[in-house]
Amino acid sequence: MNTPNKLTLLRIMIVPFFVAILLLPQIQHHYIIAVLLFSIASYTDHLDGKIARKKNLITDFGKFADPLADKIMVTAALACFVQIGITNAIVLILVLTREFAVTSVRLVAVGKGKVIAANYWGKAKTISQIISILLVLVMQYVLELGSMGCISLENIAGITSIFYIIYDVLMWIMVAFTIISGIFYIFDNREFIKNAK
Repeated sequence: MNTPNKLTLLRIMIVPFFVAILLLPQIQHHYIIAVLLFSIASYTDHLDGKIARKKNLITDFGKFADPLADKIMVTAALACFVQIGITNAIVLILVLTREFAVTSVRLVAVGKGKVIAANYWGKAKTISQIISILLVLVMQYVLELGSMGCISLENIAGITSIFYIIYDVLMWIMVAFTIISGIFYIFDNREFIKNAK
């Protein structure tokens, strides 16, 4: 297995640790640890593609596993956000619906002997998801520091309300990119749907 594919698998292996840390509020500074884990996982996404292109190590496994690893990472984060009340289930359902639809087209294409790599819209979608998730986690860490008394937040209830409005905006921007990229992906690969048996 080449280095880019190992990095893709590493990204998937980081996810359970990220989820465990994020869902254990009794661990002090758990949001910043979650930020670090998610950042490392996100960087492996950038790094595996860069190495694969530079050293001509692009494989069918990588074309399929790399976007799958992104989906696992992002949907795990969103599921945690629903669990701890940062976002609502509609966001997660819309993202999952897009991902299942795109994965279904990919599987039909694989059955016909073609592996479809992510397009530019897919990359923009992933970037919007990563940035949104990281910003939410950083803001949650600020609130965590305020509740621990590490920083002075005079009106923590007001700041919390503002942050939750920002969370909503970030989540819906991410959903917009996710849906648009899914529409383009399905349109660009519509021949696989038309010819599916």
